Amino acid sequence: MFAHTPLRLRYAAWLLATALFLMLGSCAEPPSQLERIQEEGVLRVITRNSPSTYFQDRNGPAGFEYELAKRFADHLGVKLKIETADSIEQAFDRLGRPGGPHLAAAGLIASDERGQRVRFTLPYLDVATQVVYRKGQRRPTRPEDLVGKRIMVLEGSHHAAELEALQAELPGLNFQRSDAVEVVDLLRMVDEGQIDATLVQSNELAMNQLYFTNIRTAFDLEGGNSVAWALPQGEDDSLLQATNAFLAKAQENGTLQRLRERYYGHVDFLGYVGAYAFARHLQERLPRYERTFRETAKKYGIDWRLLAAIGYQESHWQPEATSKTGVRGLMMLTQRTAKAMGVTNRLDPKQSIQGGGKYFVKVHEALPDSIEEPDRTWFALAAYNVGAGHLEDARRLAKAEGLNPDKWLDVKQMLPRLSQKQWYSKTRYGYARGGEPVHFVANIRRYYDILTWVTQPQMEGTRLARSDLHLPGITEADLDDNLPPL
Repeated sequence: MFAHTPLRLRYAAWLLATALFLMLGSCAEPPSQLERIQEEGVLRVITRNSPSTYFQDRNGPAGFEYELAKRFADHLGVKLKIETADSIEQAFDRLGRPGGPHLAAAGLIASDERGQRVRFTLPYLDVATQVVYRKGQRRPTRPEDLVGKRIMVLEGSHHAAELEALQAELPGLNFQRSDAVEVVDLLRMVDEGQIDATLVQSNELAMNQLYFTNIRTAFDLEGGNSVAWALPQGEDDSLLQATNAFLAKAQENGTLQRLRERYYGHVDFLGYVGAYAFARHLQERLPRYERTFRETAKKYGIDWRLLAAIGYQESHWQPEATSKTGVRGLMMLTQRTAKAMGVTNRLDPKQSIQGGGKYFVKVHEALPDSIEEPDRTWFALAAYNVGAGHLEDARRLAKAEGLNPDKWLDVKQMLPRLSQKQWYSKTRYGYARGGEPVHFVANIRRYYDILTWVTQPQMEGTRLARSDLHLPGITEADLDDNLPPL
């Protein structure tokens, strides 16, 4: 009977049957969470606003957690939508709401207690809990020394839970919790003497310690901690499986190692006196030359803060600086380089900055095409310091060792070998003080990080003021005497 039905009606019947089948199929197997994210085209992530997680600068969003989450969104083929929480507790609360974020990437410690509320991914960063106190006070060396101290930690933080556990053994231990502060606020309170101590993660202390010259590490609590992403509770494991697969691959292919090195691998190169001096010079010297840095950087298509960081590393923004080897000026140009860059007076700060910017771009462009950003910038800085020939020798050594000659993380391990006869005797360009470019790059990256942080749109016009830095017993002469040699 159906065979005699007109084609138009048969086609309509087929469409109806197909629609019913699809409807029944969809009812039986609704799309997974991962499929819904891909259909919507958006991954919603909640985080915190801090140097170690997420912040906005003039070039857009940045931060360890942001970069990792952005790579995951790109891996899924969707856009990343960032939300910020005012507190850790708020991040957990929003995570469980209908239509809320799909995951939290906020520097969260994975713990059994928190595992009752959320599901954690594979860890991607190992950190220690560090007790911080104020310089000049008696240093605590064990948990018992915290009894009677004024202590504050973040509300809902893992550190609050750690202190609660200590209270069971030390009934005299008391502390406050607050959801009105962030890690930076707690460190400032210790720095200014408002509280005696706080607990922070080692990575967050490393990112912030430079801003607070009175804080010191007392001791680490026993046991390590792991940072992971958090997902809402539920039976749908599709997104959890996808995140774990992504993080495992990121660990295997070196993505996590490169991110850790980028954000945390260069944070310990500035000492106490160096931190104070940079804060002072940021306030007093940079304003004299900032306009020239900006104009030169715009002309050559580079970030003015990177150019300023190079200038600080070279001369501490001193236009008449001269080294024992004859390099001179704010950007410390050799006579040969200055002539090649059209600089007639190396002691003229404007000419020096323009010549330094032009030379850096030339070095950057001359690198092999196989070196990609951000490594390309770090290689260019190293070549700016030690010369392209020595850098190429280090790249060859890296390749011979089975390392990647296009990755700064690998090549910086080889550069110090250029000062060892057993290695430099095998190179084309011979001996070089190979450790210097490693420190040169690390310092510039740290200066650049600070300049990036303090020139965020929401912090425009602020500087690290000398009046905010309390250094009892340290004189102007002490600071000047302890500046790194030119």
